[in-house]
Amino acid sequence: MGKAHFKFVFGAMGCGKTAKLRGDYYSKVGELYSVIVVKPKIDKKGNNCIETRDGSKLEAKFVLDKKDNIYELVTTYLFDNTLDFILVDEIEFLTEAQIIQLSKIVDKLRITVIGYGIITDFQGKMFPGAVNVMEWADDFEYLKVECSCGNYKNRNMRLLSGIPVFEGEQVAIDGVDSDYKSVCRECYEKERNRADKSCLEDSKVGK
Repeated sequence: MGKAHFKFVFGAMGCGKTAKLRGDYYSKVGELYSVIVVKPKIDKKGNNCIETRDGSKLEAKFVLDKKDNIYELVTTYLFDNTLDFILVDEIEFLTEAQIIQLSKIVDKLRITVIGYGIITDFQGKMFPGAVNVMEWADDFEYLKVECSCGNYKNRNMRLLSGIPVFEGEQVAIDGVDSDYKSVCRECYEKERNRADKSCLEDSKVGK
């Protein structure tokens, strides 16, 4: 299995992060490793399960509230269980304290942690949790998917009734609170400029 490490697997929405988590889980279980799945409570999709876009589900052992200490939870779990891997879905929603706790799990308990998530919100700003993972992880894997124009997708565009929106709360869960379309930076900026121009024209009409 090699030395325990902290890995971050990331990409734009729809790049297959959760499907990869699910595949990694069954691959490692098939190799007779002990594995658990963890997710943040703020991710309401699937309730206590992680859910891929095709509807496949995998139960999470821990669903973390912001105040939960994952190091203590895992330490208690180890009283009656062995553990080789912890797979964390939507890791960008964890707190800085929880990210540090995950790093302690790697260094002190010798358990490999693999986090899966996105790094930027619908406005192109980095999630605080993603910044923290970048600071504490040992290894990184970028899941690249091409945009319709040929560039790589790296923006998560929020849609309201199919129309791109660029203002609102940072967190709105895909498929629950809102819909999203992943695009490249160039296509994202074209849509934002189009929206800005439309707002300007509407304001002129209203005067």
